[in-house]
Parts: sequence; structure tokens; C-alpha cells
Amino acid sequence: RADGPGPRATLLAGAGAFGRDAAAYPHPWPPPFTTIAWRLSHLSEMLALRADHTAGSRRLTRDDHPVPGDRDAAVAAFRAGAAAWRKALLGVDDTALDTVGLCTYPHGSDAEEPFIDIVWWVNQEVLHHGAEIALIRDLYRERGVRGH
Repeated sequence: RADGPGPRATLLAGAGAFGRDAAAYPHPWPPPFTTIAWRLSHLSEMLALRADHTAGSRRLTRDDHPVPGDRDAAVAAFRAGAAAWRKALLGVDDTALDTVGLCTYPHGSDAEEPFIDIVWWVNQEVLHHGAEIALIRDLYRERGVRGH
């Protein structure tokens, strides 16, 4: 956090000693290449906050969510966020899935869309960022093996 935001970022999201590069809308184009740490932090925050705004206090903000500073803490935060989101999903019924604005998450279109669309969006975020994390990890590992 002491080093400030990286190139093309205008702020650091999150709480704690570390922050995740962010920028207000409209986002920079082309977007910067994001790291495994950035992607894990983004997913962890999204899952935890959407769970809170679906079945929790409905008060957590990006400023409340700590940004982990090491691999183990990042994986633990992702697991906690995924568990919270799963618990929130298990607590809704079919009627809730059709409810517009069920989730009050402030950084998305949640207030204007049926909850089933929000569930779809969160799932595709986990899938695409998870795939990116796996690819970057594999590329990094191969780079080390081949000595390039």
C-alpha cells in the first residue's frame, strides 16, 4: 500500500497493509495485465461482499475487505469467500432466484436484475478468473523449468 497504485490504477481497493490496484469507471483501456494475487483478491472480495449483501449484514464495502499479502492468506480468503457465497446460495429458494434486487451489492447491476442473473455473473467471474489464474500459474511454472 505504501507504494501507491500501479500504472493506470488510480486507487488501492481493500483494507490492511496491502491494496489491490483499481480505477473508477471508465476503466483504463487497454486494461493492465493483472497478477494471480490481483485475480484472487478480486474473486475473494466479490464472493464475500456478494454473500454479505445477499444473506448477511448488507453493509460490507470494498474498504472493509482485507487484501492478503501472501499466498496462504490469499487462498484462505478465497476459500472463505467461496464458502460464504455457497452458504448464501443454499439459503435461497426458487422465488428468491427470480427476485430483482435480492442482492444489494453496490458495485454491480444487482439492484436491477433477478438474482439468478447475479448468480450466473458470479459463476462466470469465478470460472474465467479461475482459468486465468491456472494459466498464469502454469506459464510461470514452465518459465522456471525451462530457464527462460
